[in-house]
Amino acid sequence: MKGKKEKLGLIFFPAYDWAISDYHPEREERLLYTHDQLMEEGIFDFPGIKEYRPIAATAEDVLRVHICPPGVDKVAAAPHLISAGGAITAGRLWANKEVDKAFALVRPPGHHATLVVHGGRGFCNINNEAIMIEKLREEFGIKKVAIVDTDCHHGDGSQDIYWHDPDTLFISIHQDGRTLYPGTGDITEMGGPKAWGATINIPLPPATGDEGFLRATRQIVRPLLDEFQPELVVNSAGQDNHFTDPITNMKLTARGYAEMSAIINPDVAVLEGGYAIQGALPFTNMAIIMSMAGLDWRKVNEPMPSQGPPTTDPRVLDYIDALTESIMEMRANPKPEKSGSVLRNGWWQRDRRIFCDTHPVTRDLEGMWPSYLNEHRKESLRDCPDCPGLLVVETSSEVCKGGKYFKLPRQACDKCKSLAAQVNYPLG
Repeated sequence: MKGKKEKLGLIFFPAYDWAISDYHPEREERLLYTHDQLMEEGIFDFPGIKEYRPIAATAEDVLRVHICPPGVDKVAAAPHLISAGGAITAGRLWANKEVDKAFALVRPPGHHATLVVHGGRGFCNINNEAIMIEKLREEFGIKKVAIVDTDCHHGDGSQDIYWHDPDTLFISIHQDGRTLYPGTGDITEMGGPKAWGATINIPLPPATGDEGFLRATRQIVRPLLDEFQPELVVNSAGQDNHFTDPITNMKLTARGYAEMSAIINPDVAVLEGGYAIQGALPFTNMAIIMSMAGLDWRKVNEPMPSQGPPTTDPRVLDYIDALTESIMEMRANPKPEKSGSVLRNGWWQRDRRIFCDTHPVTRDLEGMWPSYLNEHRKESLRDCPDCPGLLVVETSSEVCKGGKYFKLPRQACDKCKSLAAQVNYPLG
């Protein structure tokens, strides 16, 4: 299907010198095959499509988003900073109106990286999209942002970062967490007590195909975007929902991805997962690029099973219809007490236990620190009547035995600013 022709900027960064291990599915070939496919198909011959080089994010860019108790240099190697910088490059191209849309095809991915970074999670060390968004907010004054995460795995890191932010609508459409890492993303997870309804999760059953994804996108994602009216729409474009992906259980096709992208209509897309390196990624990336550029993505022909394209069980479609009703009803009836926090003496408090499953430091330091970490976190959010509230984070792990950090919302009131300056303010 053709759309309006768009000027599209593509940013490539395959991270040749970075791998979690020699045979890990998150490796450089994920993007090399895609680039070869784009060159062979002549995608750069279209006058509106242009390739750009990424910059490197700085430690300041990382710390604008993350709390890094071990230090940025201990959790992010140069490839992580360039991957985040590729997202920043895409965002700036869009914000400066040099392009209509931009797609950062970068690795390592980032959407599992949470507010606090003691180590890596799900192949992610720092959150590329959040780093880009906060950079654009500082440089261009953008306020309302929507993130639509279409990775097969729940975008728990992005959700964690924006849990208390009413100005960021986070929507994750993913394989049900009861059947896949990281085990989160239930429909009851709808945001913090001051941002209820700004987080929306759409957990889909295994074996959901194009019809199911498109129904959920039309019935839930598009209406919420239209209601929220964001200034910027970001797609965390994970492509491991594909029917050939080796580590997931979904049935989406390249054309399904393209149509889903057309419905979401993102301003900026950032590559996340996708591990069928030869059979899927070159085709899904091509289809999304064509969709974003307003080209006819129906001409993308990917290898199909002998029995034809995967289909969605009608019972799954019925499930999605019921899911739509439940999500919309819950969002329309805010219940801050359901946010997982308890109100004590004017502060919303919750305790967290977060598992870091990937080596926490750069490869040249491998072996010096534990391979797996457990973060122990206590969050206290001021129940402020004038702003989203001061957030106090107390965190520790095997590599950092404690620390208290303060996160002020962008629109913080004077009272919350004053309390943040009082480092030892009692929380009750």
